[in-house]
Amino acid sequence: MIKGLTLLSTRIKQKVNSALLTERCVSCLAPTTDHGLCAACRSDLPANTPACPRCALPLPDSATGLCCGDCLRDPPPFARARIPWRYEFPVDRMIGRYKYQGQRKYGRPLMAGLARHLEEALAREPDCRPEALIAAPMHPARRRQRGFNQAQDLAEYLGRALDLPVLRGRVHRTRRTPTQRGLDRAGRLANLNDSLTLTGEPPASVAIVDDVVTTGATARALASLLKSAGTQRVELWALARTPAPVSPRPHPAVSPPAEQWPDWR
Repeated sequence: MIKGLTLLSTRIKQKVNSALLTERCVSCLAPTTDHGLCAACRSDLPANTPACPRCALPLPDSATGLCCGDCLRDPPPFARARIPWRYEFPVDRMIGRYKYQGQRKYGRPLMAGLARHLEEALAREPDCRPEALIAAPMHPARRRQRGFNQAQDLAEYLGRALDLPVLRGRVHRTRRTPTQRGLDRAGRLANLNDSLTLTGEPPASVAIVDDVVTTGATARALASLLKSAGTQRVELWALARTPAPVSPRPHPAVSPPAEQWPDWR
């Protein structure tokens, strides 16, 4: 009798432990063991292809392999951008939950996917492997308000996954600029004017890490700063790239702020 109860207790413990170890997809709640996103939901993420090979701006199918007009007219100071997804549903919601609400389980599958994307790309192009990573900086006051710098989180994750050093505390925001949301590239560049400083001598090749690239203004400013200090090659790595804005409609709908996004599952 006691032996039977012991065996039953052992089986119950095994089932409980198995249930605790089983992850649930953050989108559909299906069981998964792949960093919180099942294979079906991962395949639904909006791949950033085709895209400009220089800045990763999403392009129409007819422009496969071509650079965008902005990069032809005004080439950015970084050599290329590696960004696997478009900032569209559900990637935008996942990043919003992670970035604005601190729900890191939504960021984890995207970080893992970016690491795989970069690992495959660098295996094909080993000469493009950077010497170090630098996260897009956040003003200390904004970091205290949010509780963390999502770009630094991402850089630390990629550093561990790809065995690359992360240069911490090298780049600083010297003043708290107004939010970049809603500004075009010229406005964002003006907003960033004289707001970044670099301490120490950077390595010859660096990858800038950020979560979302909208106009590329932050990456341009940071890459220019690094190159003026001696860096020869700069790449831009990010989770998602915002598509080019469409022509305004007579009565455009107003999206709710990220903090008020509803549950999208």
